[in-house]
Amino acid sequence: MSTEKPPLASGLARTRSEQLYETLAAAIKSPFGSMDANGVPATAPASIGGGRETLSRKSSRRLMMSASPGRSGGAGTHIRKSRSAQLKLELEEVSSGAALSRASSASLGLSFSFTGFAMPPEEISDSNPFSDDEMIPEDNEAGNKKPRFQAEPTLPIFLKFKEVTYKVSIRKLMTSAPVDKEILSGINGSVSPGEVLALMGPSGSGKTTLLSLLGGRISQSASGGSVTYNDKPYSKYLKSKIGFVTQDDVLFPHLTVKETLTYAARLRLPKTLTREQKEQRAIEVIQELGLERCQDTMIGGAFVRGVSGGERKRVSIGNEIIINPSLLLLDEPTSGLDSTTALRTIQMLHDIAEAGKTVITTIHQPSSRLFHRFDKLILLGRGNLLYFGKSSEALVYFSSIGCSPLITMNPAEFLLDLANGNINDISVPSELEDRVQVGNSGREPQTGKPSPAAVHEYLVEAYETRVAEQEKKKLSDPVPLDEEAKAKVLRLKRQWGASWWEQYCILFSRGLKERRHEYFSWLRVTQVLSTAVILGLLWWQSDIRTPRGLQDQAGLLFFIAVFWGFFPVFTAIFAFPQERAMLNKERAADMYRLSAYFLARTTSDLPLDFILPSLFLLVVYFMTGLRLSPYPFFLSMLTVFLCIIASQGLGLAIGAILMDLKKATTLASVTVMTFMLAGGFFVKKVPVFISWIRYLSFNYHTYKLLLKVQYKDFAQSINGMRIDNGLTEVVALVAMIFGYRLLAYLSLRQMKITT
Repeated sequence: MSTEKPPLASGLARTRSEQLYETLAAAIKSPFGSMDANGVPATAPASIGGGRETLSRKSSRRLMMSASPGRSGGAGTHIRKSRSAQLKLELEEVSSGAALSRASSASLGLSFSFTGFAMPPEEISDSNPFSDDEMIPEDNEAGNKKPRFQAEPTLPIFLKFKEVTYKVSIRKLMTSAPVDKEILSGINGSVSPGEVLALMGPSGSGKTTLLSLLGGRISQSASGGSVTYNDKPYSKYLKSKIGFVTQDDVLFPHLTVKETLTYAARLRLPKTLTREQKEQRAIEVIQELGLERCQDTMIGGAFVRGVSGGERKRVSIGNEIIINPSLLLLDEPTSGLDSTTALRTIQMLHDIAEAGKTVITTIHQPSSRLFHRFDKLILLGRGNLLYFGKSSEALVYFSSIGCSPLITMNPAEFLLDLANGNINDISVPSELEDRVQVGNSGREPQTGKPSPAAVHEYLVEAYETRVAEQEKKKLSDPVPLDEEAKAKVLRLKRQWGASWWEQYCILFSRGLKERRHEYFSWLRVTQVLSTAVILGLLWWQSDIRTPRGLQDQAGLLFFIAVFWGFFPVFTAIFAFPQERAMLNKERAADMYRLSAYFLARTTSDLPLDFILPSLFLLVVYFMTGLRLSPYPFFLSMLTVFLCIIASQGLGLAIGAILMDLKKATTLASVTVMTFMLAGGFFVKKVPVFISWIRYLSFNYHTYKLLLKVQYKDFAQSINGMRIDNGLTEVVALVAMIFGYRLLAYLSLRQMKITT
């Protein structure tokens, strides 16, 4: 491509496009050429001191400039050039003593675009042709606005980890002794504020385990080595300073984006902020993440349409950055996203890091553009450390040990092939070849190349002998903070974002909004009302003046007791198992007290639980001809409500104890069937040694109470049951209400928080 300036026609006025064209040629002639915002060339190489170059933290500098002919206007209109020129220069970072870092991609690109698009000269002067934003592909989901994260004051965290190990005990057979399996072995590394550290490696290499260890999500008893935050050990105070984004987006499907972030802000932001300030912070995060367009859209799930995958991932990140964390950890934030959305997500992490945060992310197989945006890299293979250092120097290091790609390939793909022991299209180091020949083993019989195990062993030894000691010495250097700043991480006082009552109210409101769609689904309403109509038709205006009519109506009352004992149990057993992932996530972040969550979860169902039974009784009561008097009607409704709350408590207890839907459903079926058979309708005379079961049955107490309410002034006894004031049955049901719930709460207290 020629860069010679074309001759200009005589008499034509000198245009802004011509000035820009001359600066292009000047930029090409100088290797360090750059231009300021006014189009003036500047050749200021990076200053070098102490063996290190003072460069920007960006992985590359990108320069873009557009020149285009203007539009005619006014009497003295000048003739503009009809073509626009665009130059894109990419200058790579030069590390001390190292060659160009990005060996697998072009380090300098030069392209001109002839589009015929015209831009007025006044707009050219107002534009910023050298912005990095132009190089980021447009994300159609996020809009054209680049997120700009506020550089709010926060505690800087310098994270270091030395010789980190982690083992788990595996029992292959029930009778065999447990065997320790090593997940991580001798991992070293560090990351500072303003940096993005990527953890790479094949599946099963220990990336998520290492991330969980660094975030304090795994018990230190099963791990070895040291993990320090500003040269101090982990403390509970850091929970409010660490944001952890899990690989799976754990969100409530029926809440909107705005509601999700608003509830997170009200629960997690400090008490010193008012509710209005917390809600404003949620709106700011929505704007920073580019979620304005979908803020009133439901999150969605497997059976609910909602936001896209990229938007859902940004909501998960927003849940964590809303607290202005000092340390942000993300587990594969780009999984399942297209390349454009993934690039936007990684660029967003850079913006967060630039605000003074420390960012660590696991990533499975990034594109080449994503790979070059990381500041530091840890490469894991089978739980061992294969590389730690600047991502820009990774290819240089592996080339120095004899491993170079034989064909042009994505740097991340090349590194993952090495971590897997796959050296197809990769040069075999002579040292490894000699070792395999001498040992006469460790060679693939089909290809004759070294086996994956031999490659892995060679890479581990190469890192240990060439780089490991030097990196360990760097970890011994003290962090550039005073002792007062270091001591802040040792505060043991747990900081709640809201009082107990505020937590309860917020969780109550959230639960009500989340489950209103489930309770008023047309399927559930149809189920309840159709059952009520069928009962009304079968027992239409039943007459209790005859013994047969009295017996028939007693059967109706027993069915009501069984139906509203069975229905709530199989609704409640799903409560805690389905919300286990959310409960784990929020408890690990200290969002609320467990007692506030439990009470809000159990009471937020009550208003919804009372609507359908009320409609049911209104239909059944008057169609079947039960006592038409306000006193028996409201007492019958109160009795059914007591039965619902008691049976719901049993379902909550079974679900909380087992935390497994299949097991819980099986146990609930057997229990409810036993309570129904012992309810006093099918069997009048129960053997003494098993008669105690009926006193644990809420069906038995509900049935007796309904009989006493309906026939208090009509008969002395019915079906062998004495008609009295019913106080015993009320006390029994109230005891079940609190007893079952206490059992459920204690079971949740014993549940371990897992990641």
